[in-house]
Amino acid sequence: MTQHDSLTPERWSRFTLARQILMIGNEMNRTTRLLADEDPASRRRGYERVLRLTDLTVEMQIRPALRREPLRWRDLARLYAEDAADPDAHRAAFRALLQLHPEAAQQIPLLLD
Repeated sequence: MTQHDSLTPERWSRFTLARQILMIGNEMNRTTRLLADEDPASRRRGYERVLRLTDLTVEMQIRPALRREPLRWRDLARLYAEDAADPDAHRAAFRALLQLHPEAAQQIPLLLD
């Protein structure tokens, strides 16, 4: 069981899209700290949490345009499947995530620059 297994779509849908992206970003930030970890399992668990929240976000979007971008971003799954950490790819994915919403993009200088 992962950390967000008990989070229901109904509860997740109460958050704004900006808040959802920021919460996914929070999990990406936590996973950043696991990139130096020699144990790929801990990094995978971090990405599992990221993917769970991303899936909830996609599931809750009614308008196709709002589903498309998080689905494209979800290609992050390739980071999950890698045996070795790729800090540059992680950082690029994190930046792309935050750019999905103007409110979330305001965090880029604080987290990635």
